[in-house]
Formats: sequence, C-alpha cells, structure tokens
Amino acid sequence: MISIKWAKLIKSLQLKKHRKAEQLFFVEGEKAVLEVLESGWTVRALFATERFIAAQPQAIKAAQLLQACSSDELVKCGTFSSNDAALAVVAMPQWPAFSPTATSWTLVLDNINDPGNLGSIIRIADWYGIRHIVCSPDTADCFNPKVIAAAKGSFLRVQLHYLPLTEVLSHAQQPIYGAYLGGESIHQLSLNSLGGYIVLGNEANGISQDVGRWVNRQITIPAFGNAESLNVGIAAAVICDNLMRLTAQSKESNL
Repeated sequence: MISIKWAKLIKSLQLKKHRKAEQLFFVEGEKAVLEVLESGWTVRALFATERFIAAQPQAIKAAQLLQACSSDELVKCGTFSSNDAALAVVAMPQWPAFSPTATSWTLVLDNINDPGNLGSIIRIADWYGIRHIVCSPDTADCFNPKVIAAAKGSFLRVQLHYLPLTEVLSHAQQPIYGAYLGGESIHQLSLNSLGGYIVLGNEANGISQDVGRWVNRQITIPAFGNAESLNVGIAAAVICDNLMRLTAQSKESNL
C-alpha cells in the first residue's frame, strides 16, 4: 500500500509551489510510467499494482523505491479517474541553459495558460523534432500533472526553458516568426534560413505587444471556412508541419 507520508507528498505535488520546493513531479499511467523508467531520469518512488510489477520486472529496477498498491490507491493519490498500472514520483531534470543553433527551430510560448494546450504543444514539438521550447514565466508549469498527461511521454525529449521572452528574442540571430490572424500565408512562405523562432500567443489575447515588437515575420494559417480561430495546439501543429516541409525542401535544393 502507499504509505501516508508518500500519499501526502503525491497529493501536494499537484500544486506548483510544492513541486518547486521538492523538485519533484509525478507521472501516471502504464505507458508514460514505462517511458520514464526507461529514460534514465531519476525515479524516486514507484507505486504500482501487482499486475504491473509482474509484467515489468526489468523496468521497475530503475525506481529507487517500489511499493505495491491497488488501483484504487493510485486513483486516490493521483489525478486520473482510472489507473490500474502505476504512478512514479520523478526528480525534475536539470537542463542546460538554452542555446539555439543556426539550423534549429525553437517554439516560443507567450503566456500559454491551459495545461492541456501546453502538453499538446510539447507532443507536437517532439513529433517534429523540435528539442527546445522557450516559455514566458507566466506560461503553465510543464510539470503540472495535466501537462505531463497531455504530453504523452514527449516531456522526456523536449526541454522547456522559462525565460523573459523579450530578453531572449532581442538577442536572436535567426528570423522570428509570429502567429497572427493576419500576415504571410504559411502555405506560401519562402524561407531565408533553416531555423528560427516560432512565437505562439495566449489563447485569448494572442502575442503580447512587448513580445510582438520583436517578431520580424508575421505568419498566418489561411482560413477556408468561418471559424473564428484555431486552438493554439492545432495552430502549432499546422505551422510546424509547413515549416518543416519548407525546411526539408530548402535542404534538398541546396544538395
């Protein structure tokens, strides 16, 4: 069973202030827990059902502490409505300082509030091989349980850096693309570099004025219907897909 001490700690990790103080977060569900066990990240404790333990005798060795428990206990301590596998308490990674390269794309998130949106964007970045996301300090915490759940393991491969965006962008040596309702069509862009920054704004208000002043190429996803706007996660996917396609074409033309 999950001890009272650990149960209290896991519950406390649902709040950012406790995650920050303890430098810990938790991961729920069979697939995500397996990924973190195999990632090399420090797993301080693993709470798992007998079924999970029996099925994963090698993977569970990565945990510093293992406690068998029931699925009801996992649900009570975590945030999932059902969990018949496992929950892992994980140490936050110590990522190196953000340092862009001339041929890489970096996502820049200006006050993205919704944890589900952030998790989706992390997953999208992973799909398209984007390894760094720079977030404004008021963007949702990447170790929020809802972010971790939505990211589906991609949080292990994408580094998030919480930095003042104006400071980062003011020193940028690459083009800075900003997603707006008006601008150059993403379908008709011509690239003048093989990398850059992709700025995505707040769900309700878009890119802030302070950040927008550093954007040197405003881009838009052309609409063919009457919807008012796109979810920021969907917009991120469409923009990344088009920019990666154009990047691949540019590389081929230079061969």
